[in-house]
Amino acid sequence: MWRVGRAIAAVCVMTAALCPPAAAQPSAAPAVSWGTCADVVKDASRIPTARCTTISVPVDYAKPDGAQAQLAVIKIPASGRRIGPLLVNPGGPGASAVDTVADMGASLAGSPIAEQFDLVGIDPRGVGHSTPQLRCRTDAQFDAYRAQPMTDYSPAGVAQIEGVLRDFAGQCLSAMGADYLANIGTAVAVRDMDTVREALGDAQINYLGFSYGTQLGALYAGRYPDRVRAMVLDGAVDPSLDPITASVNQMAGFQKAFDRYAADCMSDADCPLGTDPAQAVTRYHQLIDPLAARPAATSDPRGLSYQDAFTGTVSGLYSPRYWPYITSGLLGLSRGTDPVDLLLLADDYQQRDRTGHYSNRQDAFTAIRCLDSVYPADPAVWADADRRIRAAAPFSSFGQFTGFAPRNTCALWPVPPTSVVGAATSPGPGKVIVVSTTGDPATPYQAGVDLARQLGAPLVTFDGPQHTVVFNGDRCVDTTVVDYLTALTPPPAGLRC
Repeated sequence: MWRVGRAIAAVCVMTAALCPPAAAQPSAAPAVSWGTCADVVKDASRIPTARCTTISVPVDYAKPDGAQAQLAVIKIPASGRRIGPLLVNPGGPGASAVDTVADMGASLAGSPIAEQFDLVGIDPRGVGHSTPQLRCRTDAQFDAYRAQPMTDYSPAGVAQIEGVLRDFAGQCLSAMGADYLANIGTAVAVRDMDTVREALGDAQINYLGFSYGTQLGALYAGRYPDRVRAMVLDGAVDPSLDPITASVNQMAGFQKAFDRYAADCMSDADCPLGTDPAQAVTRYHQLIDPLAARPAATSDPRGLSYQDAFTGTVSGLYSPRYWPYITSGLLGLSRGTDPVDLLLLADDYQQRDRTGHYSNRQDAFTAIRCLDSVYPADPAVWADADRRIRAAAPFSSFGQFTGFAPRNTCALWPVPPTSVVGAATSPGPGKVIVVSTTGDPATPYQAGVDLARQLGAPLVTFDGPQHTVVFNGDRCVDTTVVDYLTALTPPPAGLRC
């Protein structure tokens, strides 16, 4: 089957946002002038029929004649008998849909999907190729942030960590301004999606959303049910959860992925975690915890910090194909050799290229999620969250529970959220299917079960250990999705792949 590559996901999931009133919709479809994609995506020769454009939308829909944002859009026209547009969002939030669709166009060429659908990618405002790009930090500031251990949960240490997070929030406010930051959330992204639909000239869309893209899609379906023909949501976010519970559940998912990784590693006598599964977490901490006081030397002059060792581990747990790189890095720590593979995994997660330049994905990720949920300000709530996470995911926690913990960046954010917590609403029968993977670390399986229930949608279960699965090579899943999108054929009840 076809393969679209590594899916993007958020390390902290979000809850659904409240949409602004429909009465403020633009009164006329924006004009669209399509052009080449040569200056937008890498190697546009792979997708010779692709066309790219930008569509202007108000930064604040309450001020339609005010400041504007430019949404980058790519379209790869159907090569055969066209059904309509298939909008794709890869997740994040903060991942580029334009780049994802460019890759999909090349990998799905000749498939029923490419023949019958215009593949469309919209970079949400602030993301990817859209402008103004949401960027808070310089490359040097991001490197400095990653070097912070963020492990001291004494009262003084918590104050220091919160100071680092406030500095970041202040950088975002200074770089982007309060008006822009206040209009960057999913509620506005849904509005933007419909503006693009209107510009495309289609009465209905088809949609494929991965990870955070399931939140975006579910919110669109709830607000514009008549404008949805078919929607596939893979790697579901459950919008009914508060952000702390969602994070606890997610870290429990990563703990299960760590346990699977450790068991696989221990099939080799050279496993850096030893041979006793019951001691895997202890051994892991023996390897990475000393980095909080003294980073390990690497062939990269930055060295390996504690924060990067942990981030690199989490990055590698998204799929078994990355497990060997976790092992290589941990072997470097255990043998006193080069643990650079953990640093490279962290670079991949943080989107730092070989020249030391970062994409803006993580800045956009934080700014969007801080708008999408209400984060408590009470420090005691965050101390309790630390207790819950330590119980759910002991591999992730440094030292012992102190009764203190830093509030996260969103609790310190300089503009208020625009969201409410609430379950998704169904757009009607036959319009959505949900795909959920039993061993998905980032969006745990139960979130897909619950989202399908909220939407009244069929659930396709995939038995596997990775994050998201559609168009990644599983014939059972891919055939089911293709049949649904092309012919609206629902999956068999209780389907497991």
